[in-house]
Amino acid sequence: MDLLFAAATPSPAVPTPTTPMPTTGLDFFSTIMWPFKWIVEAILVFWHWVFTSIGMEANAGTTWVLSIIGLVIVVRSALIPLFVRQIKSQRKMMEIAPELRKVQEKYRGKKDQLSREAMSRETMALYKKHGTTPVSSCLPLLVQMPILLGMFYTLSDVKKHAEWSMGGVGLLNADLTKQFYDAELFSVAPLHVNMIEAWGAGETVTVVILIILVILMIASQFFTQLQIISKNLSPEAKTGQAYQMQKIMLYVLPLAFIFSGVFFPLGVVLYWFTSNIWTMVQQFIVIRNLPTPGSDAAKAREERLARKGKALDAQGKIIPLEKYQAEQQRLFDEAQKAKAEAPKRQQPVSKQRAKKQAQKNTNPPTDA
Repeated sequence: MDLLFAAATPSPAVPTPTTPMPTTGLDFFSTIMWPFKWIVEAILVFWHWVFTSIGMEANAGTTWVLSIIGLVIVVRSALIPLFVRQIKSQRKMMEIAPELRKVQEKYRGKKDQLSREAMSRETMALYKKHGTTPVSSCLPLLVQMPILLGMFYTLSDVKKHAEWSMGGVGLLNADLTKQFYDAELFSVAPLHVNMIEAWGAGETVTVVILIILVILMIASQFFTQLQIISKNLSPEAKTGQAYQMQKIMLYVLPLAFIFSGVFFPLGVVLYWFTSNIWTMVQQFIVIRNLPTPGSDAAKAREERLARKGKALDAQGKIIPLEKYQAEQQRLFDEAQKAKAEAPKRQQPVSKQRAKKQAQKNTNPPTDA
């Protein structure tokens, strides 16, 4: 366990600093991020200890790349409950969307204060009835951000900390930081170098690796968004401006990774790519097993269940097809019975016709 706190091998000479000396004081942002960075460092160092304990070199690129992958797996696994909660909140918002539109249509064009207050009350009452709010679907994402930022800053700070013989905020001490600094992917591409630095130093292989990773990142992000738009939206969700914005973001959002590929160190790009792969696989599993009701993915799931002799009941539970058909027949019979027992609605008639009908009932025709 000593490797959790110290390097396994002697560190080479300290590199000449090319970055400003990191500040030792804690500003407001650093104070907030400190516990998240500490947790990230602890997980990263733990995985490094695991791999060095089985004989891998402490400063090898493979050791640190696997440690980064292990870091992503642990953090993203811990965030799965938040992801599930976010999915449920989004589903509830989609379910009440038609009712929200009715409220909006009711007060469309009304700008007075009383109308706005009434619209707000009805909207909040609708949220309370269904147990959701727009914030509830965004809250899990907001909770994730400090952890993801902690991962980003921990990996990004490796270069300047190593150049100034410093460690991180926790278990990633100066020796381990230096080992990370010396690590090279495929023994040719330093994990602390970004594309601009590699290009300036003539490190062609590093530039090629970064370009390939950026292309894969863009492709994985595009495929993840495409899954949602093409398979997991109900017909109602495919109308309006929100859907058009999603289609635009399908092509615009992946381009943001070009920026990350140019300015972020290779270690950060590897983390981002691994996280993207996790998101893509996670989204595939959710769409396949918990699709949005009414979407193409939901229809495909129902077809798969039908081929296995199963179906979904009203609560979304998987039941045998015979039981489902019996339940549907029972519900149909109950609906028909209720319809037959319901009092028939009298059609409105004019006063003149009603008077003639009353005279006819009072003086029925007699047989000759």
